[in-house]
Amino acid sequence: MEIPLLGAVVEDEYDGLVSAPVPVPLFGNVAMPFRVDEYESDPAPEDFHAAIRTFLSLDRAVLEEAGPAVFAYYRDVADEVGDEDGFPLIADPDEVWDHVKFDREEASVQRDGEGGPVYVSVACDCAWEPEHGLQLVFRDGARVTKVGPFDGHLTNASAYARDDLNDTIYVR
Repeated sequence: MEIPLLGAVVEDEYDGLVSAPVPVPLFGNVAMPFRVDEYESDPAPEDFHAAIRTFLSLDRAVLEEAGPAVFAYYRDVADEVGDEDGFPLIADPDEVWDHVKFDREEASVQRDGEGGPVYVSVACDCAWEPEHGLQLVFRDGARVTKVGPFDGHLTNASAYARDDLNDTIYVR
């Protein structure tokens, strides 16, 4: 089977479809596989195509826009463990991306509920939180709508079971 822009995909042990690594311009052309969940049974696979196409066309401005939320995550971790040896000192949101590696795992593409948006979720390594890393979630592949430690949730509303957090990028 093939998925537009990803090429041939194979089924993994969890019934997801996984591509070969694809260069991601947003991340400096780091090549990463994409894992697409429930694609074959979805009534609107073109929504997945659109999210993937949009995600692969993003530029660095999207990360810059999310920088303050990622920096807030860094500051929260720094408040807890920032006095430990080797903890990075990051002065402002513009520097935060210098401490993130984007090649931790595959990008995950999945729909949030029946008929909901399609999200692209990426787990990254970050210097300030080596255990939980950094999760970046892009609604419809277009913009960062959730950041924080990797928890597998696509929105903060689902992570905290609170609808009022649906448009909140980072929860302290």
